[in-house]
Amino acid sequence: MAVVTVAQALEMPVLRAARPEVLAGRPGLGRQVRWVHTTELSDIAPLLRGGDLVLSTGIAFPDAADELEALATSLHESDAAGLLIELGRRWMSVPAPLATACERLGLPLIALTREVRFAAVTQTVGERIVDEQLAELREAERVHDTFTALSIEEAGPAEILEAVQRLAGAAVVLEDDQHRVLDYRAGPRDIAGFLADWPSRSRAVEHPGRTTWDATNGWLVTRLGSRNKGWGRLIVQAPATPAQRLIVVAERAAAALAMHRLQDRHRDSMVRRTHHELLLALLTDPTDPDLLRRCELSGLPTAKRTFVGLAIRLELRVDCHAPSLVDDVLASVVHAVHGLRLSALVCEIDRDVRVLLSFAPTARHERAVAKLAERVADRHPVVIGAGRAVDKAAHIDRTLRESQHVVESVHANDKLVHRLEDVHLRGLLTMLGDDDRIRAFVTRELDVLKEHDERTDGDLLAALRALLEHPTSRSDAAAAVHLSRAAFYDRLAKIERLLAVSLDDPDIRVSLHVALLANEVTR
Repeated sequence: MAVVTVAQALEMPVLRAARPEVLAGRPGLGRQVRWVHTTELSDIAPLLRGGDLVLSTGIAFPDAADELEALATSLHESDAAGLLIELGRRWMSVPAPLATACERLGLPLIALTREVRFAAVTQTVGERIVDEQLAELREAERVHDTFTALSIEEAGPAEILEAVQRLAGAAVVLEDDQHRVLDYRAGPRDIAGFLADWPSRSRAVEHPGRTTWDATNGWLVTRLGSRNKGWGRLIVQAPATPAQRLIVVAERAAAALAMHRLQDRHRDSMVRRTHHELLLALLTDPTDPDLLRRCELSGLPTAKRTFVGLAIRLELRVDCHAPSLVDDVLASVVHAVHGLRLSALVCEIDRDVRVLLSFAPTARHERAVAKLAERVADRHPVVIGAGRAVDKAAHIDRTLRESQHVVESVHANDKLVHRLEDVHLRGLLTMLGDDDRIRAFVTRELDVLKEHDERTDGDLLAALRALLEHPTSRSDAAAAVHLSRAAFYDRLAKIERLLAVSLDDPDIRVSLHVALLANEVTR
């Protein structure tokens, strides 16, 4: 809450010119001033409101010590912010009994040693108070408008955290119920120190109410969900006692996150989204220190580890476009990872389940990958590609990309886990598939046959593929495409005429075979 304190009022030019001297109650200078009340009455206390700063010359104040003590007591009991006395009209110095009583009660007592216009003091302090209140109202409106817009736009956790960071001007962390960091946004202070040893520090924070300020860590903590069914917490960096405005920001953000969770049908959507963002970022730049810190906080160790990337795809005979089937595979992978106690990031990218596993250098990672594959394959018809293990975080993108190349190159799903050495030329062509020179090669070798088949509804490409897949027996090749030998030979003769080549030439056969493979993997 925006406030004007007694100390701040004394720093205003109009009062500073009066040479104020604090005689008693110095610890109370932080009290909030709600208004300035000018009076000469000693029995004014019943007319005061909490936070009124009393300004007087003391002309009508009593002389007796007990009456001065009663005056101080009445002001204290009315919750006055303090007492300012202008010297010169009644007293040249404030009576000691009044100062002693104010000190005992903790009531700020200030002597103004020079004459001041009381109306100017009331106006100046009052205008400052009104300005602060207007600024607070504008900030409250800004917070309200921000989170209303986020709700209308059905914003996700990333946008909500960015709004909190922007409004609070401090770091903000979203954690799950296991005290793992799902996401964060850095503030102006050192984020590394703020996040250091996060899980253990977070577990030590007691959280009796909805929102709690932990002075030890300097955290403003807001629970996400009910006390008995909390699913995470929002933590805003707050080294000093947080203002009411910051508490409002945190609680509005918590409400927005809860609304997003209700709108999202996946219970683990935030974890899944976090893993998705991390894996995409690792594919782009695995050397980013902040990214690696995020991986650590999400439960994936990155220092002195061995990494293996996996790509898991539903077999083609399954309707791969059914989102629920891919979600089922992803859920099985997550379940298997937890069951085997593996450190991993798991998400879905372009209808494939992508996994990054992190192992200790001495771990038998091939065996762990095999066990994971067995558990998933027992439940779903999938093709699994594995990248080669890398022992540097900077090379994580290599194993992730390689696993994807492998799964896209698998022709026959005859193994539990496929690796680069299992896909041979098909794997190489998959990796080069985006190269324009490969596409130009396919066009040059096969376009004549493609155009013929499209124009005549023919089957020359199928006949060529059968010949190349059965190089030792044309009878087997003909049977593969359900043609008689005579009809098959006729197709081969037509191919030779159209391409102006001999299919008995070994170089021609290799060239056409490569073109057919490249055509399959680049479509």
